[in-house]
Amino acid sequence: MKTEAIVFAGVAGFFLVTDVLYAAWSRDPAGTATLTVSLLMALLIAFFFATNYRRKGLRPEDRKDGDISERSGPVDFFSPHSIWPVFTAVGLAVSALGVLFGLWLFLIGLGMLFGGVFGLVFQYARTQD
Repeated sequence: MKTEAIVFAGVAGFFLVTDVLYAAWSRDPAGTATLTVSLLMALLIAFFFATNYRRKGLRPEDRKDGDISERSGPVDFFSPHSIWPVFTAVGLAVSALGVLFGLWLFLIGLGMLFGGVFGLVFQYARTQD
């Protein structure tokens, strides 16, 4: 993560120089604000990578003697026969069409989207007997 932190710190430095020059020459508040937000986002990502590097050290893929088996293992559990991802995708598609055709369709799609996300989250939730 050290390399990633250095790369994003370089991106933040680029945005800093660009922001200062743009603010001095253009006097455009919208462009200056955009470049400032870009600078802050790059700094946030660089800070995240630097903090993770300080906490955890080098990852196996960063070391010359690192082995694939050091990072292998179960990633997560993915439900093989769930309808909720399809329901969520349809809700998102209907919401996107609602942006084009009207608020009523957007709200229907939003309800489907939230229902699908709710189903995904609580699919395997069990209550205490």
